[in-house]
Amino acid sequence: MRILITGLNGTLAPRLAEAARAAGHQVIGWDRTAVNLDDEKLSAAWLSAQSVDAIAHLGMASARFAGWLASRCPNFLFTSTVMVFDHEPDGPHDVADARNAKDEYGRYKAECEDAVLLANERPVIARIGWQIDATRPGNNMLTTLDEWQKRDGHVAASRAWTPACSFMTDTAAALLALIERPLPGVHHLDSNSEEGWRFDEVARALAIEFGRDWQVQADEGYRHDQRLIGGVSRLPPLSARLPGLTRD
Repeated sequence: MRILITGLNGTLAPRLAEAARAAGHQVIGWDRTAVNLDDEKLSAAWLSAQSVDAIAHLGMASARFAGWLASRCPNFLFTSTVMVFDHEPDGPHDVADARNAKDEYGRYKAECEDAVLLANERPVIARIGWQIDATRPGNNMLTTLDEWQKRDGHVAASRAWTPACSFMTDTAAALLALIERPLPGVHHLDSNSEEGWRFDEVARALAIEFGRDWQVQADEGYRHDQRLIGGVSRLPPLSARLPGLTRD
């Protein structure tokens, strides 16, 4: 299978590309320096020449481009975010729940979802939470907590927050499965959906697993059951990756 994956300079897309190549697929990236996203004629000609079997859109681009790209290939996957849901009303958030994002990023992703749904009869939309990885840069929980410890001398971790989160390799495997065997509709991919570990518990377990000397200080600075539930896709539970998880 020839798969176009956008966002290969980002955080999660390279993990998806690794999984796809390991499964024997050919991965194609979108070189923005060579093909301007705003030039639809050039983009259409370039994409047609690639003869792709599937598109996984993980890159940051306009909602217009997301819709345009979705219209070019029946097997289309768009990666969205838990941030399409605000913390009020509280979660856990089901696939059928109304999106009510108040922040700019969440509203942007909701607009992309709408554009994709208008452009493609049977797209796959996969919403994900905060990703965890030992080495990937970007919006990675592990590296972010490293930065908090360095900046503040401690890691403030709310015991009132149950985060949606998963290891990138598990998310990538689930995304690849949805490309190989498309299940049209909205999917929630969250390794914390059933166990419901608190953020302070996750932070302590990460420190043990990856040998960090963080000073984890539990507070109640953010209150949200952010878990993503519903749908047919399942990820390994967080405890399968973090044996150090314990309840207080």
